[in-house]
Amino acid sequence: MSRSGWALSDAPPQTGRVVVVTGANSGIGRATAFGLATLGARVILACRNEKTAAEAADEIAVAVPGADLDVVQLDLSDLSSVRRAAAEICAQYPSLDLLVNNAGVMSGRRELTADGFEVDFGTNFLGHFVWTHDLLQRISVGGRVITVGSHAHRTGVIDFDDLTMGQRFTSPAAYARSKLAQMLFAFELDRRLSAASVPVVSLAAHPGGTRTGVMREQNRFLQWAYFAPSLRWLTDRFIMDPPEGMLSILRAATDPKAAGGQYYGPTGRLGLAGPPVLVTPSARALDRDVAARLWTVAEELTGVHYGLAGGH
Repeated sequence: MSRSGWALSDAPPQTGRVVVVTGANSGIGRATAFGLATLGARVILACRNEKTAAEAADEIAVAVPGADLDVVQLDLSDLSSVRRAAAEICAQYPSLDLLVNNAGVMSGRRELTADGFEVDFGTNFLGHFVWTHDLLQRISVGGRVITVGSHAHRTGVIDFDDLTMGQRFTSPAAYARSKLAQMLFAFELDRRLSAASVPVVSLAAHPGGTRTGVMREQNRFLQWAYFAPSLRWLTDRFIMDPPEGMLSILRAATDPKAAGGQYYGPTGRLGLAGPPVLVTPSARALDRDVAARLWTVAEELTGVHYGLAGGH
């Protein structure tokens, strides 16, 4: 379903820019990689599954003749993989212009990562926390870090006394908490970069209601609601396909008017569909005290220290 408003054609050329997109083998990440390649950027697809990442790169190359693409294996649920992949990129690329932290999981049951973290929190938040730290040294003047959030962050709660969710776990709560953590990180990172006069900005964006792999992992009702062809006449009013859903991320990444600390998402009813605009995050995502505490906890859990003073 076509929707008027900001589109790929409105984005400025990205020729000569080097960008990294996590989870670029499918869904929003793949669509974002395609969009950036179309605009002329060199795109590094950082993905857990090298086979599907290579297939995605091949398909983008066919659709975008002359596309400059690279694939790096990255498992955000394993910090040793995160550090290895970041080191590989730093060794090969002296400068990066854009980091799109898109990859994410929504586990249907309580699991722990290789490092002992609850899997949604450990993958979506802590994995990207370390990943961003290790690549920050390569991000050029005027570069951007884009965190792909979700409407789900609005219901998230950070229980610092039960970060492994050993006392109480539900799949929606774990996912919402991880997305809230990502949002808190995105805005706290921007405050700290600004306070330290680092010429890089951090923004967030969300794809609204989009048909992605995360939704395919949900209960049968949600799978049916999102993907049933017989319901497209209805669901297209508030659910988008990845090429439309990625536009919020692309606008945050490329719009010359976008600024640090901003949040982009679809306009339209409930913010689920429509062209990307500047939107307002929840009060929870803007809680500076929680963000500062979460930052400290993340450094303690991962052993990674940014060296950036608090952004209060």
